[in-house]
Order: sequence, then structure tokens, then C-alpha cells
Amino acid sequence: MYRFEAALWQWQGKGDSWAFVTLPEDVTDEIDDRQVGPRRGFGAVKVQVTVGATTWTTSLFPSKEHAAYILPVKAAVRRAESLSVGAAALFEVELIAP
Repeated sequence: MYRFEAALWQWQGKGDSWAFVTLPEDVTDEIDDRQVGPRRGFGAVKVQVTVGATTWTTSLFPSKEHAAYILPVKAAVRRAESLSVGAAALFEVELIAP
């Protein structure tokens, strides 16, 4: 289980906008070290995430731009936890074995 505080940032794509948080460097390094065998598509790492009272399953994605894993935070979670872009929150991330 990894716990860290991070601020949400927005990525603009075609049509929709997505909110993400960037994992801290030490957490990224530790998760990367734990990855063995064939990688999932795009280097994704399956995780269970908790922020506030909300828990969901998603994937972390490696980002060359951020030199870290990034975590998508879906709109339903942002609404349930009253999170907005630029706001920081405490995240708990647990790896799910492939």
C-alpha cells in the first residue's frame, strides 16, 4: 500500500478532459522495481485506489513527460469527494497482482 498527497491536474484531449495525479518519484521507483515479467498494454499497472471514502479499480500509466506514473481520477470520484483540478488530496494505492 502506498500513501501520498498529490494535486489533481487536467489533461486536455480530443473532446473530453481528464484529471490525473502524478505519483511521487519514490513511489514510482518502488512500483517500477516491483514490476516483473511481461508488461500490460502501455506499461499500465493495475491498482485499487482510495481517496476519502471512495475506492475504485483503475490503472497507473507511465508518463515520460512527468517521469513518473500518473493516475486517472474519474469524474464520479471527483464529484463524490468534492475534488477539483489544483486541489490536493491523500491517495492510497494498492497494486493488484496480474
